[in-house]
Amino acid sequence: MTRRLVVIGAGITGLAAAFEWRRRRPDDEIVVLEAGDRIGGKLQRIQLAGHWYDTGPEAMLARVPEAVGLVETLGLGSRLVAPATTQASVVLPEGRFPLPAGTVLGVPASADGLEGFLSPEGVARVRAEAGLPPLAVDGDVAVGGLLRERLGDEVVDRLVEPLLGGVYAGRADELSLQATMPALFAHLSEGSVLAAVTAARDAGARSRGDADGPVFQTVDEGIGSLPAALVEAARADVRLRTPAHAVRRTATGFEVSTGQLARPEVLTADAVLVAAPAAKAARLLGGVAPAAVEPLQGIPYASMAVVAMAFPAQDVGAGSGLLVPPVTGRLVKGVTVSSSKWPHLGGDVLLVRSSVGRFRDESELQRTDEDLSAAVVADVADLLSLSDPEPIQTAVVRWGGGLPQYLVGHPARVDAIRTAVGAVPGLGIAGAAFAGVGVPACIRDAYRAVDAML
Repeated sequence: MTRRLVVIGAGITGLAAAFEWRRRRPDDEIVVLEAGDRIGGKLQRIQLAGHWYDTGPEAMLARVPEAVGLVETLGLGSRLVAPATTQASVVLPEGRFPLPAGTVLGVPASADGLEGFLSPEGVARVRAEAGLPPLAVDGDVAVGGLLRERLGDEVVDRLVEPLLGGVYAGRADELSLQATMPALFAHLSEGSVLAAVTAARDAGARSRGDADGPVFQTVDEGIGSLPAALVEAARADVRLRTPAHAVRRTATGFEVSTGQLARPEVLTADAVLVAAPAAKAARLLGGVAPAAVEPLQGIPYASMAVVAMAFPAQDVGAGSGLLVPPVTGRLVKGVTVSSSKWPHLGGDVLLVRSSVGRFRDESELQRTDEDLSAAVVADVADLLSLSDPEPIQTAVVRWGGGLPQYLVGHPARVDAIRTAVGAVPGLGIAGAAFAGVGVPACIRDAYRAVDAML
């Protein structure tokens, strides 16, 4: 029997769910509602100096199967590109230092190789951690709280903050260890942080086996090209500028209130998948899964901006890019040297992107596009020591409320949300707010939701 699935949200999660539903139920009707004027959510690309250039996610983890597998399933495997270099450096007040190898999101397994990166006192603090009383962690804790206590402030401020800031635009002292570093959290029973990092690395190596190949990949025409390919493959009826306002349970399925308020419409559905940000999801689910509302409201978001820049071709010698922690006082929190990192973007120009904005520290985003762009260009020109710092082209892309914050207690909130939604047959929820903010994690969560609904 033909059924109608309504997906609320046309980001990568919603579109991947529509595609998976089509694969599983080829004759169903699939309607995707999107309040904005384009598909893709945070997946977006622009033309920058004649190149397709991502201003959302610009890389996908290749050692987890969902994203690369989806690209290949869509027939686009020949367009996958591996990085030419992944060697990044951290900018500190004393200078620029290569990111130490073998860490778990910046958390080291030993004090080896940290000389210069940390002060002698900081290195000694790391080395002494194995001799501290065994860890006794009862439930989730903040990343920064545990690591400052065990390894000292320098590890958090110089190693962990720049990495977590790049992934989550968040702060180590507020982010959940269980949610952001689940592999490390799972091995805290080893008794020390250093031992837990070693065990997490060993477990990861065993799970990969002898698998080689790149850790990251991208798509030569931009990851932002995937949404259109997904819509075509899903044969979905995508309705832009069509916000959803409420979901109601009926005797035969659901009713979704949608459309502009001046011309409202009620759309019937046999199944509904909510792939909207947490606050919007809370408003939608109040009448059908009320127990999900409070935990959804407990997931805040950080705003940020990406400034894309094209400069005349020049050698910068910065590997794949720079991580910039708050201790530097810099405006930018990271610089990706795309021309060095990705072979298909090298040659005729220097393409660079930089991000601005962290959770609870977003005042710089109040600048105009012109002012923000000029300030970022100046910061990047100084960081990269550009010989020709006048840009050919710049573009500012703002992600207001773009990155969910996995604060302490996040896994319990996610469990409560999924339990409440899962108790309603035919209702699903998925997205970056739950189990990972990267492209593969969003696709995996979409598949999980479709599995549960079917």
